[in-house]
Amino acid sequence: MSVKIITVAKQLPKYSRETAEIIPFLDQWLLGQDERFIRKVKKIFEGAAVDKRYSIMDPIEVFTATSFQDKNDIYVREVIDLGEKVLQKALDKAHWKPENLDYIITVSCTGIMIPSLDAYLINKLKLRQDIVRLPVTEMGCAAGISGIIYARNFLKANPGKRAAVIAVEAPTATFQLDDFSMANIVSAAIFGDGAACILVSSVDVDHGPKIIDDEMYHFYDNEHMMGFKLTNSGLQMILDIEVPNTIAAHFPDIIHPFLAKNNLNIEAIDHLIFHPGGKKIIQTVEALFSGLGKNIDATKEVLRSYGNMSSATVLYVLEAIMDNKPKPGEKGLMLSFGPGFSAQRILLEF
Repeated sequence: MSVKIITVAKQLPKYSRETAEIIPFLDQWLLGQDERFIRKVKKIFEGAAVDKRYSIMDPIEVFTATSFQDKNDIYVREVIDLGEKVLQKALDKAHWKPENLDYIITVSCTGIMIPSLDAYLINKLKLRQDIVRLPVTEMGCAAGISGIIYARNFLKANPGKRAAVIAVEAPTATFQLDDFSMANIVSAAIFGDGAACILVSSVDVDHGPKIIDDEMYHFYDNEHMMGFKLTNSGLQMILDIEVPNTIAAHFPDIIHPFLAKNNLNIEAIDHLIFHPGGKKIIQTVEALFSGLGKNIDATKEVLRSYGNMSSATVLYVLEAIMDNKPKPGEKGLMLSFGPGFSAQRILLEF
């Protein structure tokens, strides 16, 4: 039975700034800090390979000492709005009605809300009262692909169904005003806010890339590498400087056995659909593929234009690849990394 990705849609928040426009806010934030430290922070922002990012808040709000409750209230309000818009946009692209959905998966790790986003979307779009729902809240950047894996498993077990995976992230809501650690600074330099929705089906199988296989890979004893610590001021970023090196060390075990299981090697992959975790991770992946004639240009372009939007970002890369209309039979490899530490992979055939 075929499970196919029918369409991908994206939705951006109302605020946006070029990186150059954010630098003056850094002067205000870093007032009183050592001059060498200030220059270092600005260099990190200017060298992050992010030209523009979008936000659920105006930069003035981001750099204001609001409480965790204030920022989380904004997160809840804006995530519901973005989720509704991006799901409706995807349904319109696919010519589906809201009642066509059998399964809804919502993904977000950058705020806290109970009920979860899917409950609000059921009411906003009047989805069926018997729809199956799954919120995915604690898998970070990997969760966009995780959601697709869960959707595929549901569709394989329940033929003739349709599913939506909605990823909505607002990392700017996690910015810590009193935290001058490298983790907080680097995350502020590379992250942006955004939403994406992917529709998956075992009914409409005459178009869209087919999901051939999926798999997760878990790194032992690396829980400390990435995540959030819940503090009185909000979600504090944990981001170990060894993330790129750890990925590089595990990369052969992540990629080659997965492809070999499907009688493929990396040379047979036409489209690399990688999550743009940041400039250093992109450079690490590019180095690993140097000499193979492969590129991750779409990944770099998404990072440049939007920043790292956590779980939603790899779906932006997929949309860019699909918009270029790959030839029938071409293969695509989706890959993202997240807290745990883990890697999520999907093999596609266009």
